[in-house]
Amino acid sequence: MASLKCYSCLLILFIIQTLNIVSNAVQVSHDGRAITINGERKILLSGSIHYPRSTPEMWPDLIKKAKEGGLDTIETYVFWNAHEPKRRRYDFTGNLDLVRFIKTIQDNGLYAVLRIGPYACAEWNYGGFPVWLHNVPGIQELRTVDPVFMKEMQNFTTLITDMVKQEKLFASQGGPIILAQIENEYGNVMSAYGDAGKAYIDWCSNMAVSLDVGVPWIMCQQPDAPQPMINTCNGWYCDEFTPNNPNSPKMWTENWTGWFKSWGGKDPYRTAEDLAYAVARFFQFGGTFQNYYMYHGGTNFGRTSGGPYLTTSYDYDAPIDEYGNLNQPKWGHLKQLHRVLKSIEKPLTRGKVTKIDFGNSVTATVYATEAGSSCFLGNANETADAKITFQGSDYVVPAWSVSILPDCKNEEYNTAKVNTQTNKMVKKSNQAENEPLSLKWVWRPEIIDAQAIKAKGHFTRHSIIDQKSVNDLTDYLWYMTSVDLKADDLLWSHAQNMTLRANTSGQVLHAYVNGEYVDSQWTKYGVFSDVFERPVKLTPGKNHIALLSVTVGLQNYGEKFDMVQDGVTGPVELIGTKGDETIIKDLSSHRWAYKVGLHGLDDEKLYSVSAKSKSKTAWSAENLPLNRRMTWYKTTFKPPLGNDPVVLDLQGMGKGFAWVNGHNLGRYWPSYPAEQDGCNISQSCDYRGAYDNNKCVYNCGQPSQRWYHVPRSWLEDDVNTLVLFEEFGGNPSQISFQTVVLGTVCGHAYENKTMELSCQGRPISAIRYASFGDIQGACGAFLQSGDCGAENNVLPAIEKECVGKEKCSIEVSEQKLGPTSTKCVGIVRRIAVEAVC
Repeated sequence: MASLKCYSCLLILFIIQTLNIVSNAVQVSHDGRAITINGERKILLSGSIHYPRSTPEMWPDLIKKAKEGGLDTIETYVFWNAHEPKRRRYDFTGNLDLVRFIKTIQDNGLYAVLRIGPYACAEWNYGGFPVWLHNVPGIQELRTVDPVFMKEMQNFTTLITDMVKQEKLFASQGGPIILAQIENEYGNVMSAYGDAGKAYIDWCSNMAVSLDVGVPWIMCQQPDAPQPMINTCNGWYCDEFTPNNPNSPKMWTENWTGWFKSWGGKDPYRTAEDLAYAVARFFQFGGTFQNYYMYHGGTNFGRTSGGPYLTTSYDYDAPIDEYGNLNQPKWGHLKQLHRVLKSIEKPLTRGKVTKIDFGNSVTATVYATEAGSSCFLGNANETADAKITFQGSDYVVPAWSVSILPDCKNEEYNTAKVNTQTNKMVKKSNQAENEPLSLKWVWRPEIIDAQAIKAKGHFTRHSIIDQKSVNDLTDYLWYMTSVDLKADDLLWSHAQNMTLRANTSGQVLHAYVNGEYVDSQWTKYGVFSDVFERPVKLTPGKNHIALLSVTVGLQNYGEKFDMVQDGVTGPVELIGTKGDETIIKDLSSHRWAYKVGLHGLDDEKLYSVSAKSKSKTAWSAENLPLNRRMTWYKTTFKPPLGNDPVVLDLQGMGKGFAWVNGHNLGRYWPSYPAEQDGCNISQSCDYRGAYDNNKCVYNCGQPSQRWYHVPRSWLEDDVNTLVLFEEFGGNPSQISFQTVVLGTVCGHAYENKTMELSCQGRPISAIRYASFGDIQGACGAFLQSGDCGAENNVLPAIEKECVGKEKCSIEVSEQKLGPTSTKCVGIVRRIAVEAVC
């Protein structure tokens, strides 16, 4: 009887839980107009935040700021190689805790889009594929109908969906995930795979559907996406995109808010005006789901950056910067746009659509319902403002802008008119210590003699191998062989006048002959092959050749990118010359010894706080070397005071890795400067005209990346340890820890709007500039154009209203600020204020 009662209780509990799931379940579907949630068409505003590019401690604040910015959805990739670094050995801890990240989204009342892929691209190492996949027995090719690859892909995809199901995180279970993605941008490369490419996409679709997740599946950049997949657009602009099925809504999965950075590359910058224009134009022409890529870019910690040659910073000029600060005015300008778009959700998703062409790239779109109409006025002309008469009223639409009229009468928002503040962030020295003078360094050399001279390794081959064949456990792989020059060898007489030539993948190569350093070579982003050729001196008898190949992120994009060989590609040759006579000896089929990794990095793990050295070489405080290759440095420091984001200034260093308390901050390379030419001074950029990543760039001639993010959660309250492995040679005496703080804020708003200033927790200490009228220029360089200005000095009024306060607001009107000159007639007036925090 007791067991019967127990069974009854469990049955009742199961029924209650089932009813709760059913009652909380959300039905997500779609028609040709929009994604529907519980039968209601929705405008969805999404932003990409990648959980491994920040920390769990940062997630709540990032998602909160996204919500405050007007988003209702967070989108993320799932990174296969991070979760399955070794076959069937999984990691979902720390910043790889996918479930915790999705639950954080849910806790903030937002939806989620799960882009499982599991190919991600994302400027992530090897596109998110684990490199062991390249080496699975029997595999021929990735991303095609290769049965071995498909088995592994299905295994991981099923693992993720089952994990999410178990936590009841799909909307069909009451969770936040409303959409899932299979594959990624395959349509961009599918032609290279022929018929097998189409067969693969069909298989992906069928496999995804079979997982029964209860929400729609999407495929981005896939014009022939099979039903029921929804094909979506990625790019700078997607207003002209049309889905391949009339029952699919117009969706934009990647609106590129900026661009990524490469070593040797300049910093890209996309204006708030152009980004807002792209969004508004997309919704003007029928879009209802839009995602910012990225909304927070974050950091490529460890060895996660791809490329090759992509930086550790993945800031992306996103609305939330790498460290979690608001990137103003972009964040605020978009927030205002989001509010207006949400206010007209019903007309956009239900209204009858009427399009009007005024000519000269000027258009109007009317969304009409029985309850009222909402309108867009668009001007795609790159230079000329448009003056039009629309529904009995006159309007001026600036060049390359969109005006939104929620009631088809009053302009509520124009993409070219920024009414939000600009933030100028600055780096502040560590107040806890007198850095860099207070940092006391110890050092030790990286032991390379055994590799460079004795040619002993972990295994041998009679061929040159792809560096991926050792599963990408480290950036470093030694290629070692020996050459015995005998008296009857044709090279004997050329031994003192020879050249070593090696074909490489175009990344970094260090060469040693008989234990002596020869030289190093590397190329730049976008160059995937190179030839190393240097004079060397050999001696009669046995000569040892050691090539240290260094990857800087594996290729992450392109057709058949997995087939591109990494490391030393061969041939490797010795070339002897004497007069007109040339003798070439190909060493490619010699016996090569291979050693994976470096002694201090991969064997001793000197970066680990708990590492116990097995080497006879100890850390030394004596004779600290500067500009020495292959050197380890270590110091301790106190964390900067306060809660502001922390960065490590590595000015003066060459190339290598940095660890704080055992956490890998990523690759550093401040000695690699950006190109000298082609920059826009002070980030000034004409927003008018089509944008790409080369249009507006800055930081010419400066280090590609000088500062490296140190998450606060990685720091101890008292003593912390910094370890550096320096590959090229640098000067650690210049290193310091700094905080990223708000230095200057500039408020600007047009007439009949409200100007708001905020120092985000700090008081406004002074007003450097204030004027009302025809103001031109940007923050830090405002100027009044012509004679159109306020009749009185507005500076005292702004000082009275704002100084000493954390934030203030000013109504932009003559009633509040006083009359302007009679010469302002017909001129658009605005206020501009520069304040110090």
